[in-house]
Amino acid sequence: MNLRKKKELAAKTLGVGKNKIAFVKSRIDEIKEAITKQDVRDLFNEGAITIKPAVGRKKVTVEKKRRSIGNVRKKIKGRKRKYIILTRKLRGHLAEMGKKKAFMPEQIRGIRKKIKNKEFKNRAGFIDYLKTFN
Repeated sequence: MNLRKKKELAAKTLGVGKNKIAFVKSRIDEIKEAITKQDVRDLFNEGAITIKPAVGRKKVTVEKKRRSIGNVRKKIKGRKRKYIILTRKLRGHLAEMGKKKAFMPEQIRGIRKKIKNKEFKNRAGFIDYLKTFN
């Protein structure tokens, strides 16, 4: 008389673990015939299947770890990604201007340093800065 599958079905239906399910011994014949989840729910409502009460400590409270200043790790991934995108965009624009021979090589070197130092917030600000050379 193996009722393991019935216990698993009851556990899944009632939303508890298999170890929490208990069958009433006098009604085991009815439990054997239960096939569907609705059968299990009906038997639970009638009292043939019960859920064992929780035993022992229910919750262990965990103290928050206090991080000292030296152990705070900042998330740099997003900032770095934005920097890379902007830098590539500005360098590409500068390369186009360089092909048109708009600037001297020394000027281009200086502008690239400014791009690297993140002196421009966006492409529009960069273009405004380039207009000062003309």
